Amino acid sequence: MSEAYIIDACRTPRGIGKQGKGSLAHLHPQHLGATVLKALQERNGFDTAEVDDVVWGTSSQVVEQSGDIGRMSALAAGYDIKASGVTLDRFCGSGITSANIAAASVKSGLEDLVISGGTEMMSLPKKGLLPMGGGNPALDELHPQAHQGVCADAIATMEGISREALDSLAVLTQNRAETAIREGRFDKSLIPVLNPDGSVALDREEFPRPGTTLEGLAKLQPSFEAVADYRHSEDAKTFREQINRRYPDVEIKHFHHAGNSSGVVDGSAAILWASEDYVRAHGLKPRARIVAMANMGDDPTLMLNAPVPAARKVLEKAGMTLDDIDVIEINEAFAVVSEKFQRDLNVDREKVNINGGAMALGHPIGATGAVLINTALDELERQDKQLGLITMCAAGGMAPAIIIERI
Repeated sequence: MSEAYIIDACRTPRGIGKQGKGSLAHLHPQHLGATVLKALQERNGFDTAEVDDVVWGTSSQVVEQSGDIGRMSALAAGYDIKASGVTLDRFCGSGITSANIAAASVKSGLEDLVISGGTEMMSLPKKGLLPMGGGNPALDELHPQAHQGVCADAIATMEGISREALDSLAVLTQNRAETAIREGRFDKSLIPVLNPDGSVALDREEFPRPGTTLEGLAKLQPSFEAVADYRHSEDAKTFREQINRRYPDVEIKHFHHAGNSSGVVDGSAAILWASEDYVRAHGLKPRARIVAMANMGDDPTLMLNAPVPAARKVLEKAGMTLDDIDVIEINEAFAVVSEKFQRDLNVDREKVNINGGAMALGHPIGATGAVLINTALDELERQDKQLGLITMCAAGGMAPAIIIERI
């Protein structure tokens, strides 16, 4: 089998995902995708007619994000019409899954030049979205599903993880993000987003809150207590009742709030993959290669617990242990996801989310996995280290994972 090489990766800054407030919210999502796709071509000089496919992750494929945004973003970027495109949805895991599929197609020898990535504009009104599980009563009987924030609170309750522990992790990630931005650790990969008239829309991360303190977070009210008792319709069960159908003895305590949950943002990211033959023929210099990838399902009722078994699975496939891994990116969908991951795996915390995570920088759903792979690669290069593991939870109780090796 061929190696699947990462030639380059880049991303937009993440803008606050609210209409009238975020610096990217006035733009079309295809514009964000086109920004990173165009940057990849300009940085690496490949012929876009030779791109076999653009594999794109977008979770909310509604309104402006519908209609195969991967293909449309490539066209908007000026790519040759021969460059095909497809868009997929594994909820929050879409960006890693797009990378895994792109790498698999290259590694199998079926394709030579593929781009993976993703876009999510959380500032868009999500018209037409159904409750988790698609509003299917038959599925609901088999697998009751709840709101992800309520699931986060339920997991923290069941695991005995305190609000203080969750807030401490949130402060740490803000501090790490502040250091990374100040030291320019993101500069190599960050692509400014321009308005159609050529002016700068955003050229920096917009979401971080430097100077966040434990005292400040302690003043925030939990975000999901009222959500837990919300009903989509008169005959629907509340999210609390959904969890208690499966876990009747759990009295959910509410610990998560805006400060220890992932930020609502707009953003896009892209990764360029090439085969050994293509690299040799075009004199490209790979930055990394894929070592192993895995997908894992877990309990859809609690939704957020699959990263731990996914990490174990991908390490087993690679014939490695966590001691072999130099850099770990675990998406901070909620503080409990990262905290449980680090506790369960007894991982060296100095390896995890070294430059901060989604609590500080934001979580552009379908793009986040591509962002995290990019961030891990940049950090491996900064530290002159070798191996990175990236994973994240996804709705439906899933987690994709990938291990990359820096070259």
